[in-house]
Amino acid sequence: MLKEFDGFSLVVSNCLITARLRRGNAVDACKVFDEMPERNQVSWTSLVPGYLDLRKQIKQCFSSKETLFQMSSLIQLRSMGFSRMSKLHRMHLYHRMLASQVLPNAVTFTTILQACIDLGLSYLKLGELASARKVFDSMEERDVVSWTIILDMYFEMGDFTEALRMFHSMPERNEVTWSIMIARFSQCGDVEEAVQLFRQMIDHLLKPNISCYASIISALASMKALHSVKNIHAHLMKNGVGTNVFIGSSLVDLYCKCGSTGSGRSVFNSIFDKNITSWNSMVAGYSLNGQLSEATELFNQIPNKNSISWNSSIVGHLGIEDFDAIFELFRRMILSEQQPNPSTFCSVLSACANLASVQKGEYAHSRALKLGLQHDTFVGTALVDMYAKNESIESSRKIFDQLPEKNEIAWTAMIQGLAENGLGLQALHLFEEMEETTGIKPNELILLLVLFACSHCGLVDKGLGYFSIMEKVYGIKPNKRNCTCVIDMFSRSGHLREAEMLISGEPEANALAALLSGCRKHEEERIAHNAAEKFSELAAKKPGGLVLLSNFYAVRGQWHNVMNTRDLMEKKGVKRNAGCSWIEIRNQVHQFNSQYGTNHALETELRWALELVSSEMHSQIH
Repeated sequence: MLKEFDGFSLVVSNCLITARLRRGNAVDACKVFDEMPERNQVSWTSLVPGYLDLRKQIKQCFSSKETLFQMSSLIQLRSMGFSRMSKLHRMHLYHRMLASQVLPNAVTFTTILQACIDLGLSYLKLGELASARKVFDSMEERDVVSWTIILDMYFEMGDFTEALRMFHSMPERNEVTWSIMIARFSQCGDVEEAVQLFRQMIDHLLKPNISCYASIISALASMKALHSVKNIHAHLMKNGVGTNVFIGSSLVDLYCKCGSTGSGRSVFNSIFDKNITSWNSMVAGYSLNGQLSEATELFNQIPNKNSISWNSSIVGHLGIEDFDAIFELFRRMILSEQQPNPSTFCSVLSACANLASVQKGEYAHSRALKLGLQHDTFVGTALVDMYAKNESIESSRKIFDQLPEKNEIAWTAMIQGLAENGLGLQALHLFEEMEETTGIKPNELILLLVLFACSHCGLVDKGLGYFSIMEKVYGIKPNKRNCTCVIDMFSRSGHLREAEMLISGEPEANALAALLSGCRKHEEERIAHNAAEKFSELAAKKPGGLVLLSNFYAVRGQWHNVMNTRDLMEKKGVKRNAGCSWIEIRNQVHQFNSQYGTNHALETELRWALELVSSEMHSQIH
């Protein structure tokens, strides 16, 4: 086309650049650009946004010694024919444009700012925001898009004050501008500001889009304000989007988080074209509010369940500690050929830990191995916890050592497993290893476990050392549980006076129980008597302590006091938790308790067998 012109035409050259870019011919477009003796704003604007997303970012091509044609040729060779320009390339052209003393227009400026945002905070922090703002302020024409994009850059940098100031300075705002403001404040947790902006948007007679509605619904979910939820619902219905499947599903979730599952179900029923998200939202809502029968009924009606469907039902049963049902759901999920994800395994393994069922845990472990999830940090941590609670501490430690990445929760689970399985010294060594080899700062639970380990190992001085530096070194103020651990430490080691001195004000029942246990072990009558009196006073205010007091008297053989304490328990309605044991046979857990009547289907036969064995044992002895 250029051959038909004798000389140079700026308009024709600009059109050629645009046309060749649209055909994906980056090399020819750049060649035309490089050969232009004169370029205007349109020339740069055509080129800069033209190649928006080259898949290969080749920084070595951006040498100032190379022409744009040479640069594009290299890019084409290096990227194996991809014809989209990288974000870094866009920034390079932008700097060349400014160097040629051509100011960008709104289109060019918007493209460049979007490139900065896409490249992330690391690029913005190199000073691009300041220079972008300088260019923006010098532009003769600034449209609503350029205003909005630089406003969003301030949000990306975390400068909400300046973003809000710019928003109020804008000569014109559209639905996108308002939506960005609402979404950003909702995401950062400033729910009140998000709601206030939404109300202002409505007052300005602007119609929110679906994305904006989703942001305000998300904000209201964290507020759990049912009155505001009903207001937004009425507004949505008035604008004809209340039955939209996306908005409707969000409303279901919102109502359920506010505890109104009835309203959530009404919205669910009003959605014409329900998708899997709609079904999952309602099932999760019922589960969240403890309505397991409704959740199970609806779950069974879902036409095409996905992993979220199964997880919602599993988590619901986990909330009410129906561990057998969890494992049954897990089996059904496997049979349905739906692959469990890390979240599924965490819930199932937690159930196995609470059931003390190593066989079920090993089955779940084998499924995780088949799916290659054994090295996932969360699944690995759940396995560490499950094996530790099943007293398979060697398996627990092996999995922990094989984890490629260990977070705070993984270290906590392993330290807890060692401490609770009587391996206090190993727990302390692991804690020291964590401090020496990682940047993880001990949390409150880890320090409590350290004190627990010191107590059970008799390391009083070491335990007191950690206790004394909790606040100074770790920034954690000792609480009642920490003090109870130290009292237990003193009591076990025979330092009963020191333990008694730590008990002041209104002590915890467990602290007094630890002291009484130490007194019994070391035969200290005076301190035991004082502790028992305090226990009685505490029990009058907190009847739960009566159980421990009754046990203390029983161990000492003071049966008169035992009877008096149990009479008081009965008057106050305090019930003792019966002792419980269980056995697993053929993947089924059989549970028994110390009170007569186990509600077991074979109770009569079991008692007959027990009496037979007992009789046989007596006959053998005599």
